[in-house]
Amino acid sequence: MDFVKMHGAGNDFIITRVASWEEAGTFQVYAEWLCDRNFGIGGDGLIVTGPDPDFDIFMRIFNSDGSEPEMCGNGIRCVARYAYEHGLVGSTRLAVRALAGPRYPEVIIENGQAVRVKVDMGEPILQRELIPVAGQGDITRVQLDIPQAAFAATAVSMGNPHCIIFVDDVDAVPVAEWGPLLEHHTMFPARTNVEFVEIVNPSEMIMRVWERGAGVTLACGTGACATLVAAVLNGKSQRRGIIHLLGGDLLIEWNETDNHVYMTGPAQEVFSGQVELVQHSVYSCP
Repeated sequence: MDFVKMHGAGNDFIITRVASWEEAGTFQVYAEWLCDRNFGIGGDGLIVTGPDPDFDIFMRIFNSDGSEPEMCGNGIRCVARYAYEHGLVGSTRLAVRALAGPRYPEVIIENGQAVRVKVDMGEPILQRELIPVAGQGDITRVQLDIPQAAFAATAVSMGNPHCIIFVDDVDAVPVAEWGPLLEHHTMFPARTNVEFVEIVNPSEMIMRVWERGAGVTLACGTGACATLVAAVLNGKSQRRGIIHLLGGDLLIEWNETDNHVYMTGPAQEVFSGQVELVQHSVYSCP
């Protein structure tokens, strides 16, 4: 398998190319091994892309635990730059088929080089049953209890579910401890991504994330989009702001005219290589 390793604000991916959406599904069984940082290439996810009959390209992503999420914001920026620079497309504007539906990235060129990618992430999903969140009531007041704490969270979907919790000091949050408990909370029938957010000012906030199927990551693009939407819904933010992540910054805008969320951020190629796809097993010494 030929591959390219890329990252978007530290959220890193193994990207490979195949002929069809259906063929991409055969790579899911290799995702956990390929993403292993000790025994594989290492990454938060495996992304498989290629030509699509109805859009410019398709994108399927498999998390480091082997599950398939509906969308990945940092991943789609990497795919857009990969497709543009590796000749899959001839335009800086792309239409990408994803499990969550089509998304529309644009590779931004400055001085003849791709420097970042802006993505139309579509409209946020705010209906409780579509996010999905169990129960009834306001999505900005989802009551969550775990043994260590209780929260009034906001739930938003950007094609994949997110649980946003506003805190006074994000560095004091034990993300690795609370994240998995909230990901698997009974209020979220499809599990959820979890964002802990500290408001700096109405156009700036700090976010830490526990990603569904991947754990603690340096960035989450859909999480940053959901965070801005949640902050606006709670009267904590303007509709355009910078989200500070461990791996870098993302610019997010919730456009009032079309109700779409736009994400702008980096996408970088790290290295390329080849790996043989074989069945792997872990053995213990007697």
